[in-house]
This record gives sequence, C-alpha cells and structure tokens, in this order.
Amino acid sequence: MAKRKAEQQKAKQDKQNLSAFTLQALLTDYVHWLGANGKVSEGKVRTQFKLHVINAWPELAALPANEVTEEQIADILRKMIEAGKVTTAWGLRKMLRAAFQMAREAKTNPAVPIKFKDYALKFNPVNDVKVVGGGGADMNPLSGAEMHAYWQAIKQLDTQQGAVLRLHLLTGGQRLEQLRALKTVDVHAAHIVLWDGKGKVGTAPRQHLVPLIPEAKRALEMCNPTGDYALSVKDGEPLGNNTIRLWAQKLPGNQSFKPKRVRSGVETLLASLGVSKEIRWRLQSHGISGVQDRHYNAYEYMKEKEEALSLLFKYLEGSNSPRLSG
Repeated sequence: MAKRKAEQQKAKQDKQNLSAFTLQALLTDYVHWLGANGKVSEGKVRTQFKLHVINAWPELAALPANEVTEEQIADILRKMIEAGKVTTAWGLRKMLRAAFQMAREAKTNPAVPIKFKDYALKFNPVNDVKVVGGGGADMNPLSGAEMHAYWQAIKQLDTQQGAVLRLHLLTGGQRLEQLRALKTVDVHAAHIVLWDGKGKVGTAPRQHLVPLIPEAKRALEMCNPTGDYALSVKDGEPLGNNTIRLWAQKLPGNQSFKPKRVRSGVETLLASLGVSKEIRWRLQSHGISGVQDRHYNAYEYMKEKEEALSLLFKYLEGSNSPRLSG
C-alpha cells in the first residue's frame, strides 16, 4: 500500500515537473540556444514560432512538449498550407524538427545543454510528418539577361539600399541571413567574414570568407559600416529578415523579386563561364563533405573565389552571353 502510494505521488510530482517544460518553453529555449551560439537564424526562428505556433495555437503551446503528437504538428502546418503559405510551412517544419531534435538528443549528445534533458522527449513528433512542398533548391534562377537587367537597375542607385543590393550580387549572392548579420569587426580590407550557422546540433557556426572585388568594396563603403552591424540602418541593429527583398521589389518590374533567384542565378552563370562546381560551392558556402575537407583542408580558395567574382562582374557589365540570354 505504501509502495503504491509512493509511486502515485512520484507520478503526480513528475507530471507537475513536466508542466513547466511545455512546447512554448522548448521553442523559447531553442531560440535562446540559437542566439547564444551565434546562429544568424535566431530572429527568423523566433518570429515564426511566435506567429505560427505560440500565438496561433496557445493551448497546444501550453502542453508538455513530450505530449505533442504528429497529428498536432500536421495540423499546424495544414492551417498554413490552406492559407497559401506553403513555403513558410516547409520552413517552419524544419525549425520545429530541429527544436524537438535538440531535446531528443539531450540524453546522448553532450554538446546539447543539459536543460534540454528535462523535456524528457522520447521521440521527435515532426519526423513522421510528411514534408510539404516549397523548399529545396530554387529551380528558377535568374537568366543571364535577367541578371544583366537587374544589375543595370541597381548599379546607379545612389542610396544605401542600392549599395546593399549591389553588395549582395557582387559577393556572389550570399545567403541574406548571413549577409544582414555581417559585423563591422568582420569587415577587412580585401574580404568579409560571414558565419555559416547551418550544421548539426551542437556545432558552432563555420567561418566563411568572401573576397571583395573593387566594386563590392565600394558598395560596402557606401553602407557606412560604423556600428556593430555593417549594414545597419537603425540604431546599430541588423537589417530585418525581409528588408533586402523589399528594397529590391521597389525596382520597376521587380515586384515578385526573390533573392534566392539571384543566388541560383549567380551559380548558373558562373557554371556557364567555366567556374568549377567546387569553387562555386566554396563561394556560396554550400555544404562541405568529406573528412579531409571538413577537418584538414584549411585553404580558403580566396584567389579562385575572387577570380569567379571578377568574371561575374565582367559579365554583368558587358553584353549578354548568347548561352544565357533567354
């Protein structure tokens, strides 16, 4: 009798303890972890969690994280898809999966902060939720003619907005999350240092060096990088998640502008100009595979990346190549 009573008391206490480790608490802890580890996605992830989970599903957000089901995750994404936010739903699924996986791995991954063990997660409820459309590589890169026209539209913009758009293009279409987070201390005479936060749970952001050709350097100087963030427009804060896209959409005929089309357009153009896949991927900080590349190859390929960017600028300034003029 005493043993049964003790077990019941323990079960009650365990339930009370878990009441503090809700879905909302897990998402908040995960966002804090992103910030503490220098992940440039912190702001975007916080906004998406708040808008599409915490505010949209308050009762679900208040549940213990280890009671959240696959069906409930699917319902969150279904609501977004039905509202026409397919791409956003795809992105949110990735974010939710990463947050749950942090708690799921806490018992066996020493790189995960010990606080995540308290969520007592036995499985990741996002894993079995089908991947919705809208993600993956952009299959609609800017054509050579479109790249040329875009450059002509931004090259004469004598504003900070124009300078940022030129910098984005002339550094090879870097990821906007990384570019907008560029710190002034990471601006050097001949290159900038971006931080690639993509990677496995517990891994620190990877340093990504990008050469500055003369025209990119002039664009960066126009941004007047004097505060903490090199591209800041307000009180030393980084640019907002959508600021660069919105600036570009103000250009005539550019209302549907998507920055990733610039990124994929740059890679397509450089491929046509004979730049190897390895150098293109190094320039745009795609995933680096292989033990030797990840751990032993410290060469930064700066000369090769600079040559690729010079080829890009030469193309943008010249007449369209017949191979890309579609």
